Amino acid sequence: MDPAFSKSTQAGWHNDSIYFPGPLQGHQEPVDATLAESPQSALSGVARMLVHAGKLTTKAAEDLVKQAREKKTSFVNVLIASGQVAPKDLAHTLSSALALPLLDLEAMDPQRLPTGVIDGKLAQQYQVVALARRGSRLFIGGADPTDLEVIERIKFATQLQPEWVIVEHDKLAKMLANAGANATETLESIAGGDFDFDIAEDDATPQEDSADASDVEDAPVVRFLQKMLVDAINLRASDLHFEPYEFHYRVRFRVDGELREITQPPIAIKDKLSSRIKVISRLDIAERRVPQDGRMKLKFGSKSIDFRVSTLPTLFGEKIVIRILDSSSAKLGIEALGYEKIERDRLIQAIHRPYGMVLVTGPTGSGKTVSLYTCLNILNQPGVNISTVEDPAEINLPGINQVNVNDKAGLNFAAALKSFLRQDPDIIMVGEIRDLETADIAIKAAQTGHMVMSTLHTNDAPKTLTRLINMGVAPFNIASSVLLITAQRLVRRLCEHCKTPAEYPREAMLKAGYVEEDFDGSWKPYRAVGCSNCTNGYRGRVGLYQVMPITEEIQRIILAEGTAMDIAVQAQKDGVRDLRQSGLVKVKAGVTTLEEVLSATNE
Repeated sequence: MDPAFSKSTQAGWHNDSIYFPGPLQGHQEPVDATLAESPQSALSGVARMLVHAGKLTTKAAEDLVKQAREKKTSFVNVLIASGQVAPKDLAHTLSSALALPLLDLEAMDPQRLPTGVIDGKLAQQYQVVALARRGSRLFIGGADPTDLEVIERIKFATQLQPEWVIVEHDKLAKMLANAGANATETLESIAGGDFDFDIAEDDATPQEDSADASDVEDAPVVRFLQKMLVDAINLRASDLHFEPYEFHYRVRFRVDGELREITQPPIAIKDKLSSRIKVISRLDIAERRVPQDGRMKLKFGSKSIDFRVSTLPTLFGEKIVIRILDSSSAKLGIEALGYEKIERDRLIQAIHRPYGMVLVTGPTGSGKTVSLYTCLNILNQPGVNISTVEDPAEINLPGINQVNVNDKAGLNFAAALKSFLRQDPDIIMVGEIRDLETADIAIKAAQTGHMVMSTLHTNDAPKTLTRLINMGVAPFNIASSVLLITAQRLVRRLCEHCKTPAEYPREAMLKAGYVEEDFDGSWKPYRAVGCSNCTNGYRGRVGLYQVMPITEEIQRIILAEGTAMDIAVQAQKDGVRDLRQSGLVKVKAGVTTLEEVLSATNE
């Protein structure tokens, strides 16, 4: 092996730098720096460099360029296939001519290379591999560093700055072939007979025309969708995003609350994929002008998983979001959600009251529905009549009468609530209070002997009361009906296998909300590291909760039309922890990091 090549291999990534070779031993031919003035002006890129280095004649280079154009493949592929230049000689020549680092892929452990940075299809198409990532820089290995198109594609897909490292073409092809074989095996394994969608018959479902029917039965599209759903489940993703743009199409998963780009399939697939998802979700595949919502079910033998589907028309096609609904999460128990003992006791005490209203607030995706269903699961006894109305029902629980909102048929929240009151319910759950009519009926139900549970979109518990007043609900109705309000957020949970103690400046921790009494030496904060069992040091999520009972003092503030700040001050006096304080408790317990709490809460 060439000494320079061996030296570059041994250097690896030592001291955050890459070894840049000088003139290579065994290659004494000088490389002309003024390539632009060469008579071989018809040639460009790799072909031109090889001619100047004496590795190819001009005639041979021109023939190979012509062959590459005819076969619609890269010049490097045709060159290596012809056998006129060995992969090793090509790598040495390009490294010397372009002053780029050279790396032996056989010295690299494929298992230690970064995964998920470059889409597998993109890597196969352009024959590149991700070697390392440092900050905003991404080191990519390839045999043709003159390909500017791949730089732009990778830069756009990863939002990182690619930097070339020369690798030998044959070793790169072998590595990519192994990766492709593994992907193919996975795809074939999931496309078997034990994997299917449950497509229920519905007379109201519009029938697709013949063109659409052929589209949705396209086998590659079916297999691709199946693979995406299975991958999402294996990665513990909460939702999938299929997003069309002008020149590309991408798929992202939300894993532990963070969106992660998974792949960039061909843009031509977007309409077929959209039609396929619509068919199995029982949506109108001919309607692409307005948003639609639906459901679908995936069967794994005896096991089934529910999905909620939402479509949204965008400039370049329909964006589709599929949320994975885990019915088992409602059966985990209230302890598994992250409630501290005092918060849990307050909530349990409130939901066991015979009448009144319990509200859960937070942004989209903060786990409000799971919290409500966990409470319903506790109350779900043979002697209790429970009815719910949602848009749509996300979690299926036996023993609970669940109703889906159907605006086209006139079945909205208000209409369903009116009918519930004739059904002799004990407990009513309303998916979301969005308007005055729904809020008015729900409060009246709470005032007439029913336990009502619902959700609102507000920042914290005190602001919920002012939001109801802004909707038009009278303060005395709020004071007499609302028993308890829970605000919640989700933060990433530290991986138990790799978390390590962290040292934070005392000033920063005091600013975050800790007091001097907290620094008693009985606890220590932790930071995320990252290992094979987690994602960037985190695995799963845990809730932060502000559980605020409506005490007599808070009722007086509401009746006096006090502000959310007045209510928050009184809640603090009553011993209610806000979201920030709840998060700081989780940091003390080593459940999450201070950074996660600060990013999810306001001071």
